[in-house]
Parts: sequence; C-alpha cells; structure tokens
Amino acid sequence: MSAQISANELKQIMPLLARHEGVWEGHYRFYDVHGNKIDEHESRLVCRFPETGHPYHQTNYYRWADGKRDTRDFPAMVENGRLKWDNEFINGWACDVALDDFNRTTMLNWTRTGEPDLYLYEMIQLSDDGQSRARVWQWFKADRLFQRTLVDERFVTKDWQSYEGETF
Repeated sequence: MSAQISANELKQIMPLLARHEGVWEGHYRFYDVHGNKIDEHESRLVCRFPETGHPYHQTNYYRWADGKRDTRDFPAMVENGRLKWDNEFINGWACDVALDDFNRTTMLNWTRTGEPDLYLYEMIQLSDDGQSRARVWQWFKADRLFQRTLVDERFVTKDWQSYEGETF
C-alpha cells in the first residue's frame, strides 16, 4: 500500500483502527521488570483520519501530577497494509490483528529513534461498545524485557476536530 491512500481507504483496510477515531483520556502507569511502579501520568490522545495529509495522525498530550507536560505528534503513512511511523520519536508499525475473531485487538511494534536496541510491542484492546480501551506495552532493551506500561482509557468524543490546538 502506498502512503498516498486516503483516510477513508485506510478505514476500509483497518476497520478496527477506524473505531479508535476521536479523543481518548486515560492514565499511564510504568513498571520495572519486578513490578515496581516507576512513573505514571494522565493523557489525552487525539486520533484522527484527516481529509488531507497523512491518512492517520495521532497527537498525545501527557500531564504529570507535578505539573510537567509533554506533547508527542505521530503522523502515519500506510505501507504493506499497516500503519507505518518513521519520525523523530519512533520507527514502527501498527495493524489490526486479523486472527482476533472478536475484532478487538490492534498490535504495534516500534523502536525508539536513536536507540535501535530498544524495541517495544503494544497490544490495544478496544471494548465492544467502543467506550474504553486497555493497552499493554512490553519494553525490551538488548532483547531483554526491562519495563511494562499499562494504559487505561475512556472514549471522550469522536469529534476530534473540536480538540485541534487545545491544550491538556
């Protein structure tokens, strides 16, 4: 698949991903390999299928209890039937899991830009009613698990356009 496909074509290729369109708010928790919590923060993710530009574009807003904030932007192309990222933060892919008979699972894999021996697998489970999702990240460095991330999110609205340029 070419990066030149439209958002509507992407929704046809990845119908489960299409159900993630909109605004999600949640809570990230990071644990070391022994299960000790090492970080946590709140989040707002804006998942869009814009009419122009990249067929998928996600912006993540993070907020910690101490006031720290961060924003990460992830425009994606489509390559070989899946999303593809190659930017200042990550290089990787995402796809619906065709073997999931219930059509709830999306899988991601990426490396951190500048850290080729660090890779991550993420599994996202979307509820049948589309109102919540749970995400699990498994982090590996030099092929050894060193960290896990758990994310619980609730759906806010499909109207991502009204959140454009808004801060969290």
